[in-house]
Amino acid sequence: MFIASIPAPPPVVQWECKDCTAQEKFVLREVQMRTDITDKYALATILGNIQQESRFNSNICEGGSRVPYHRCYSGGYGIIQWTSENRYAGLGSFARKYKCNPSDLPCQVRYMISEVQFQNALTKFSQKGQGVRYYMGAAYSWLGWGIEGSRVQYTWQYANKLTRTGA
Repeated sequence: MFIASIPAPPPVVQWECKDCTAQEKFVLREVQMRTDITDKYALATILGNIQQESRFNSNICEGGSRVPYHRCYSGGYGIIQWTSENRYAGLGSFARKYKCNPSDLPCQVRYMISEVQFQNALTKFSQKGQGVRYYMGAAYSWLGWGIEGSRVQYTWQYANKLTRTGA
């Protein structure tokens, strides 16, 4: 007897941000579509950290210069400020492999989600019902920032803007 396998249901976008920029909405949607992160505070933490790192500017070199990937010669680059040589080079390798522009947001978001540091933090980000401080620990292991800055403040701003889809 042949039993057909039942395909998994498609990912569901549970949270939206009507008052966000197009870039913020894109990241929010992609993270929900490509991961199993469903907690509002986990998603807000990811958005808040990207806000702190780059203000969602994909072509930003540390210090504020807006340049293409190959013209950022020192410091971090992109939406999460890939800084170490391995992480920066990883973005370039990913872009070549998947034929996308390492300076563009869609390419960077796909790389960000596939990167080992994000994948390692995914277990914590995927936990439901945790507080912002818990998810901030996951963000630290993902990004390894030197200065916390306004990350928590930005996270709470996003948490207050996120609404359930259809609400």
